[in-house]
Amino acid sequence: MATLAELTAVWAGCTDCELSQTRTTVVVGDGDPEADLMFVGEAPGLHEDQRGVPFVGQAGKLLDELLEMIGLTRADCYIANVLKCRPPGNRDPQPAEIEACQGKLHAQIAAVQPRLICTLGNFATKLLSGREHGVTRVHGQARRATLGGNRVVLYPLYHPAAALYNQRLRPELEHDVRRIPDLLRMLAQDGELADVASAVVAPVPGIAAEPDPPSGESEQLGLF
Repeated sequence: MATLAELTAVWAGCTDCELSQTRTTVVVGDGDPEADLMFVGEAPGLHEDQRGVPFVGQAGKLLDELLEMIGLTRADCYIANVLKCRPPGNRDPQPAEIEACQGKLHAQIAAVQPRLICTLGNFATKLLSGREHGVTRVHGQARRATLGGNRVVLYPLYHPAAALYNQRLRPELEHDVRRIPDLLRMLAQDGELADVASAVVAPVPGIAAEPDPPSGESEQLGLF
């Protein structure tokens, strides 16, 4: 299995899609390469493209504040994006660009082996969950999934940029983020995610643990 350093070196000259013609830097990721907690956003913006680090603009500042709110810093997690190169004008990622980078994101997940992946916004949530539900519908709902050959829990959150644009979303984003420490503690105490599912779903009346979903799909857990 390739390390993050090896992957970063290989992807530095990537020409897998047309974004290679307009980017300044390939923005791979930032943080602890062995973190239990991983954040996946949409794509680099202007500041990220210039510095080669994800989430260093205004949305990044808010993400730092949210981490501080729960007693964490960037050094305690790993941060990446669906796309590794900035789309011109910060437009939405196109299907061909997502397809070109999807394998890279899964390789990052395989290298980091996080227990919990927080998807930030619609693109990351839909891609990693394998479902069409947008983040407005599923934010704060933890799901079990198999990604990069690893069993993980997906936890969708509003993108910090959305909360900056629409201040009404910020209380919901903060509420969901405040649940992360408890979820990490649950996952640390139970080595197998299947055990976690049984432990946290069973106490909820009328809900029972379901069979493992196929790879690439996800199964909702009644964690909270």
